[in-house]
Amino acid sequence: MHVIQVPRRFVRSHWGGTETVILETSKGLLALGHETEIFCPSALSDQPSEEIDGVSVRRFDYFYPYLGLSDAAREQMDLKGGNLFSFPLLTELGRVPKLDLIHLHTGKRLGGIGRYAAGKRRIPYVISLHGGVYDVPSGEAQSWTAPTRGAFEWGKALGWWVGARRVLDEAAAIICLGTRELEEARRRHPGRTVVQLPNGVDAPRFAGGDGRAFRERHAIPPAAFVILVMGRIDPQKNQRLAVRLLAELWRGSGGAHLVLIGPVTNPSYETQLAADIRDMGLGGGVTLIPGIQSQDPDLVNAYHAADLFLLPSVHEPFGIVILEAWSSGLPVVASKVGGVPTFVEDGQDGLLFPPGDLPRVTGLVRDLMANRDARCRLAQAGRKKAGEEFGWDTITKRLVNIYEEAIHEHSLRQ
Repeated sequence: MHVIQVPRRFVRSHWGGTETVILETSKGLLALGHETEIFCPSALSDQPSEEIDGVSVRRFDYFYPYLGLSDAAREQMDLKGGNLFSFPLLTELGRVPKLDLIHLHTGKRLGGIGRYAAGKRRIPYVISLHGGVYDVPSGEAQSWTAPTRGAFEWGKALGWWVGARRVLDEAAAIICLGTRELEEARRRHPGRTVVQLPNGVDAPRFAGGDGRAFRERHAIPPAAFVILVMGRIDPQKNQRLAVRLLAELWRGSGGAHLVLIGPVTNPSYETQLAADIRDMGLGGGVTLIPGIQSQDPDLVNAYHAADLFLLPSVHEPFGIVILEAWSSGLPVVASKVGGVPTFVEDGQDGLLFPPGDLPRVTGLVRDLMANRDARCRLAQAGRKKAGEEFGWDTITKRLVNIYEEAIHEHSLRQ
């Protein structure tokens, strides 16, 4: 079986859960004897091709079909949510020999390109809703289109040509992360195959790390209680709530230190975050690291330098970082949003709080800081679940079943 993966971008410098899923399942497909490559626009990269962990990545020129789009707006769209188009990608998808299936990891015009190419080749395509479509807060959705305000969009004809609005309606399978997205996708697309496939984790990789060395490199006091937040510096990830949490903790007994790690996808939000830290007098208690590349050992070391993992997001289709934290032996406190409550059992292997609820999350964290036994109990339960239910081998085999069913069903309709 030969499968092409099509994400909106794929670069080490701006890595997230989507990139991890694509890379790990691609490695799994290769290990099972299948062929797979990653085709994507060249956003945020000047390398037309490379291999990442043995997986071939090819990048193609692209453009945003808008008049009056500023350079700053283009950069912001590269970072997050840009509705782009690529003629070279469309052409190459039509040329790849012996292609059996296209796996889209994005919609809009780029998804339409995949749909169009699959139709011309008479092969199926499937689509994964990594960022969510039907379970997205309105403010988050508006942020995706904010950079285009004031610009004239002339690319609607391109979207019509490749069938951008029909991508979900005609997919051989729609793959969802959370149950709410799953239920809504099934309601809106009756007759389509809609399945839930969670993210996975390389549990052995995260099982051991050098937390002490990480603390020393970043001048974090050895005795500090470290709260780690791992995610893009972006309003969706809501690091500002974590900063407010630290201010509340400092009003009590103190001793807490906040570590924020993630690439900056919203520079204005980073400015707000820095202003919060400064205005609250928290400079000595916050370590902000604008991204650690996925293959860097310090990614694992960061988890082992922490005492607690916090996910304060306002929108989270799944939350792969929770699996990484569990595999590292950390207790987890997370917002009850998106796909998180579909795999985190509140009180059993994690503690959940309503998104944005500062008093609630403050109480939960204070209790855990004071109760080592409770932290150990949550961490042990999480580590067990991550290892038993979310290994990449298991996830990849389930994905292969989805592919094979899509190819089989498509062949019956030819």
